[in-house]
Amino acid sequence: MSAASGAGPRGCERPGCRAQGEFRAPGHRPPGFDGPGEYRWFCLDHVREFNAGYDWFAGMSADEIAAAQHPAAGWDGESRAFRPTAGVDAAPRWADFKDPLDAIHARARAFRTAVRPDGRPMTPDERRAHETLGLAHDADRQALRSRYSQLVRRYHPDRNGGDRSMEAKLQAVVEAYNLLKASPHFA
Repeated sequence: MSAASGAGPRGCERPGCRAQGEFRAPGHRPPGFDGPGEYRWFCLDHVREFNAGYDWFAGMSADEIAAAQHPAAGWDGESRAFRPTAGVDAAPRWADFKDPLDAIHARARAFRTAVRPDGRPMTPDERRAHETLGLAHDADRQALRSRYSQLVRRYHPDRNGGDRSMEAKLQAVVEAYNLLKASPHFA
């Protein structure tokens, strides 16, 4: 690809080359959800050299290479927009809300990225763990321990006369606590 669509002239990134870098090649940071990644810019001779030595399959096993070369590679999963539910888990239960706008707000809150007190976004697993424990996103380690103790006392079979119907909830609480306890925010 030519640099015609980019910024002004730039030099070839091959050490010792003084030619103009007109052609881009993959950089050190690959493309991802946060942007297109980095590119390196080379002159025609050096981009040809780079392409000749570039191995997309480097580090893959023979089975992984065969799977990546299969004609249907990448089409085995549905993207969120093309799922039958279009990425929406279920319709709101209107009886739970006095105002339809409250239902819409609750729905939008589920898709909003939660942020830790230090400004970094929470992972989806951390967000689900906070919801499982009923913790605010800015809760500290003391609040985490307090809420965990409270829920374990509530759901443990020994506290419920041997009733094992709450075991699934207890298991979810323990898993959520273990995940958050190991999180850098609570460390």
